Amino acid sequence: MKYKIDCENSIEKTLLFWISRFVKYKVTTLSNRQVNDKHRLAKLLQDLTLHVESMKQLKYTVKEIRNVGITGIHLYFIPIEKLYHHILNFGANSLKEIDEEFLSEFLAVETSALSDATKKNYRIALLSFFGFLDKQNDEKYSFLIELKNWGGLGGRSGEKLPSYMQKDEVLSFIKAINDFEFNPKFQSRNRLIIKIILYTGIRIGEALDINLKDIFKEDKYFMIQVRGKGNKPRVVMVKQSIISNDLEQWLELRNCKDTLFFCNKFGKKLTQAYVSRIVEKILLSAGIKKEKNGAHMLRHTFATMLYQKNHDLILVQESLGHADINTSRIYTHFDKEKLKKTTDIY
Repeated sequence: MKYKIDCENSIEKTLLFWISRFVKYKVTTLSNRQVNDKHRLAKLLQDLTLHVESMKQLKYTVKEIRNVGITGIHLYFIPIEKLYHHILNFGANSLKEIDEEFLSEFLAVETSALSDATKKNYRIALLSFFGFLDKQNDEKYSFLIELKNWGGLGGRSGEKLPSYMQKDEVLSFIKAINDFEFNPKFQSRNRLIIKIILYTGIRIGEALDINLKDIFKEDKYFMIQVRGKGNKPRVVMVKQSIISNDLEQWLELRNCKDTLFFCNKFGKKLTQAYVSRIVEKILLSAGIKKEKNGAHMLRHTFATMLYQKNHDLILVQESLGHADINTSRIYTHFDKEKLKKTTDIY
């Protein structure tokens, strides 16, 4: 069904209407292989059509959609949520006031401190949203947004080296993992998931998707099968001595629905935000401050130390599950031994 561009009696309600339907549309186009509760997902999609009254409610619905297994939806929603507030602050009265120039200014303001990869995500989200509006309005109105000449993607100023811990910081962090006072019911789970991410370099989402059958012993190691981007499987390993105690304790306490290995007190899947908050608290307790303190920083730390120790880019690529080895090349920037050679040229 198609609707007028300005289909509600206020710009705020109009934006909520279109963003809700855009989110619903994107959910139907993203991979559903990891959906763990199809009935819950159906209810959430129905809510997007009938009951969205505020951005707070919409954010909660999107969070729940991610929790049931549509993990890529936030890449589209976050930029559009930012745009929602930008339009309201601007004081627009109609969506027809939004044009290429307005969106270029929005991107310049909102993405100035972001990496090029994130800037591209913002651009893709805007193009997708306004392409959706072009097709779904019954006035045959076209925004014709292209953003081809947006300068934010032209230079290299947005590129940043990833945050990571030095070796002494890693040792302090490992000690802090074991010393940190968690809720007794979940301390083994929290320590286990953080250690697995730190010692294997897997993504947070990959850790949260681990099933019981994915972990098994082999000699002095635990082998863990994970599913990366595009649902591509790979195997990582960690020494038994590192996680065996936490693993045994968690298996005794674990009360998860289905075959999920990690879960919350309700038996449902943990969120990435929860894991990142745990990491931030442990870093704070260890006196470690980084530009980005989330759990993804542990992955960068693993990759950096792996390359520094072995100088094997293919090993880094295979360990991290990168489809393209060029993605792994960022970690060659931390090869201090090579850099030291530059100090002797004169």
